[in-house]
Amino acid sequence: MEIKLFIAGCILFVVAMFMLSIKKFFKSPVSQSLFKNVYSWVDTLWTALIIASILMFFFIQAFKIPSGSMKDTFLEGDHLFVNKFIYGFHIPLSDGKRAFSLRKVSRGDIVVFKCPPEALTIAEKQAGVKKDFIKRCVAVGGDKVEIKDKKLYVNDLPQDEEYVKYEDASVFQSFNLFNEAESQQSWESGKFVSVPATFIRDNFGPVTVPQGHYMMLGDNRDFSFDSRFWGPLPDKYVKGRALFMYWPIKRIRII
Repeated sequence: MEIKLFIAGCILFVVAMFMLSIKKFFKSPVSQSLFKNVYSWVDTLWTALIIASILMFFFIQAFKIPSGSMKDTFLEGDHLFVNKFIYGFHIPLSDGKRAFSLRKVSRGDIVVFKCPPEALTIAEKQAGVKKDFIKRCVAVGGDKVEIKDKKLYVNDLPQDEEYVKYEDASVFQSFNLFNEAESQQSWESGKFVSVPATFIRDNFGPVTVPQGHYMMLGDNRDFSFDSRFWGPLPDKYVKGRALFMYWPIKRIRII
């Protein structure tokens, strides 16, 4: 979106410069008044669009919750602002590298990130679909993660997750299709997307999150397509941290 705004701003800037070059041809009072009004709008718009694109690229992104995977923390259709500079500014053409980071992604952060390729369907990949996800970071590089009968363990310690919602009372048992090393490799490569969800939804791991990666889970744990299936999230896909919900009005709050 920010790139489209920037391009639109540049086009309007060119239009504004062209209008200045032909200003001398508008000689009558009526045509001069009309020219002045149109030029004023064009000049204001190109400035506003370029400023907005810069703010969205480096600082703040508007985001709409696309699904119920974070219920009840967020509901489908909620609108929020994302803090894009807290984890650092993305350096253009650097494959996701960032500079001037204020802090690192931590456990408990609600993060907006670019959907990893492993989470896209074949049809979406062929169509060149690009979309963002929002999940909660539950583990960072080096952490051991395991889920036992829906309960999350990080580094063998049970996690107190008051925000998690369980909508399905059923508890599916795990199927040990791989040994631990094979399971780790398959998980890191995103191969669990092809495994029936019931095999790993409620009993998962143990796996170790690779350095420079994160484990992202939805708060609506029984109905979330997350890192259990498509694997650890590389740091380069992180866009920002959820900051402020601004719509609907009755749910406005700092996150």
